[in-house]
Amino acid sequence: MLNRKKRRIPEGAPFTDEEFDVVCSGCKSVHKRSELLKTGYICPDCGRYVRVPARDRIRMIADSGSFYELDRGITSVDFLDFPGYGEKLEKAKKQTGERSAVVTGVMRVLGIPCAVFAMDSRFVMASMGSAVGEKITRLFEYAEEMRLPVFGVTCSGGARMQEGAVSLMQMAKCSGAVRRHSDAGLLYVALLTDPTTGGMTASIAMEGDITLAEPHALVGFAGRRVVEQTTGTALPDDFQTSEFLLDHGFVDAVVVRSDLRDTLGRILRLHVGGGD
Repeated sequence: MLNRKKRRIPEGAPFTDEEFDVVCSGCKSVHKRSELLKTGYICPDCGRYVRVPARDRIRMIADSGSFYELDRGITSVDFLDFPGYGEKLEKAKKQTGERSAVVTGVMRVLGIPCAVFAMDSRFVMASMGSAVGEKITRLFEYAEEMRLPVFGVTCSGGARMQEGAVSLMQMAKCSGAVRRHSDAGLLYVALLTDPTTGGMTASIAMEGDITLAEPHALVGFAGRRVVEQTTGTALPDDFQTSEFLLDHGFVDAVVVRSDLRDTLGRILRLHVGGGD
């Protein structure tokens, strides 16, 4: 079982300058990570938003030198001996340099402290397994004790089937931590990015006090075809996009990446009060 004792000292060097190639899902052009960092992970060839690794997402938002990681030691494991899952985990760890699909910690934005979690789609499509649920739960518990708001970046393919019912339990566990944090009078701001689906949408992605989304992000629970077959209805072309959700009252604002840091800073200042 995981040790639920709270960690008091933030961990290690949070960022890396390691270079790697990133493929644009739109035009399929290949770019160096360092090149995309300069453009905010927007493809310089076609202008499409490229999915952002968790640490680079935090780097783009946090005040320089202000991010400290929490619970880096929690890692995904194949506790059910699910066929092929152990190999998939080792491949994800090697390719991403991460031990799970979410990075958690504390940072400052425009001088204002907050807790943060950012999901990484490169790690088994950021599916919600036991390590993800544990790290997010611990973050909200830490934020509650330290009286910090939470900023969360969601990006997930849903529950991680290789962990069975334990994966599904993470929705309730994380939601309970969010509720306790809220009952303590603290703020939770969620940012929905492409894609946010399944169990993540059914839990903490939609539990923020303020819900933001990136342009053209896919956000939904079941897939489009399943919804159409179940309802017998032809859905609009923009169904399950962040813009569709904004029009129907599910999100509060669609924010472009270049404005996100300032937007979050204003929200934190309004709800929390000034920084240093």
